[in-house]
Amino acid sequence: MAISRKILSTMEKSSWIRRMFEAGAKLKAEHGNDNVFDFSLGNPNLEPPREFQEALSRQAADTSSGLHSYMPNAGYPDVREKVASYISGEYGIPLDSDKVIMTVGAGGALNVALKSLINHGDYILCPSPYFMEYQFYCDNHGGILNTVPTGPDFLPNIERLAEEIGPRTAALIINFPNNPTGTVYTQEYLDRLGEMLTVRSREINRTIYLISDEPYRKIVYGEVEPGSVFKAYPHSLIATSYSKDLSIPGERIGWLAIHPEAEDVKNLVNAAILCNRILGYVNAPAFMQRIVGELQGVSADIEVYRRKRDMICDVLADAGYEFTRPAGTFYLFPKAPGGDDLRLVQALQQERILTVPGRGFGREGFFRIAFCVDDATIEGSAEGFKKVLRQFK
Repeated sequence: MAISRKILSTMEKSSWIRRMFEAGAKLKAEHGNDNVFDFSLGNPNLEPPREFQEALSRQAADTSSGLHSYMPNAGYPDVREKVASYISGEYGIPLDSDKVIMTVGAGGALNVALKSLINHGDYILCPSPYFMEYQFYCDNHGGILNTVPTGPDFLPNIERLAEEIGPRTAALIINFPNNPTGTVYTQEYLDRLGEMLTVRSREINRTIYLISDEPYRKIVYGEVEPGSVFKAYPHSLIATSYSKDLSIPGERIGWLAIHPEAEDVKNLVNAAILCNRILGYVNAPAFMQRIVGELQGVSADIEVYRRKRDMICDVLADAGYEFTRPAGTFYLFPKAPGGDDLRLVQALQQERILTVPGRGFGREGFFRIAFCVDDATIEGSAEGFKKVLRQFK
């Protein structure tokens, strides 16, 4: 057999999100798009903001010499300068541009960080539920993802995380606002997490790096203020993209930032720049770098997502589902009535409602709803949600 056995195995375990997307395509072909209520894919349904369209036009009209030439592997210096200035204000720690690397989205940033840090056989700690690609990203570089279930509030128990740390633990990955739960970590929580990592790093005689994946940072609804990992812990890295806040997921543009006081920071930065090249990404897209450089702090209209959140919460509450109202993102992670998330998702599919089982995020007994959809999709799903819940009572 020519195909890698490992990749064949990975294909079998691959994303539940993609499976539901494919199931949805079949249902839409059979019943028509308007008769299928698809909450499976976290694909922003807002158009990019006006500022993006204006920057796009300006950059496309620019005929200056050398705009499409090779660039430094870390990205354009002027763009990195603008991003570093934004990070300094957003995260409350002065940051020079040489600690910023422009990447091919948040996925590229995470792979760069992990390849820079992992020795073969190292463990990467991660709270569950989590974005399932983390498992594959760690495996890409010889690491092993070690997941730890969160509590009823979906916050990781810091004492439990501490117990899981051992001599082969290289890093902890967190994601907030969280996909799939919408949980937001406060500064007080991150400070306690940073204190624990400091103590455990000293006890195992190895620095544990904190990698924070934050592509939903601007999609928060005001109930909880997101904290800063840079304020909480010096040995930290931030990976993000512009996919969600600017509604440009297809453009694959993001960055990796490294705390200026991280252990061995000079080598870490140089390692990340090297990995940005040898992983095959080489550079973040030149055209998009120039555009996002103009748009620091700009985002699509988050109030639209707040309204959609309230709409879907009203639909589920009226039907009788149990859930925690998300403080951020455009996801809801309700309990699966009866506890079998796969059975529940299959029952919803019979009503032409597409969701994703919680096991796709390492947490059985729940299911994910992506409410970044048209209002008509939310409204049209109401009776189907009610009908399915009656089956489980």
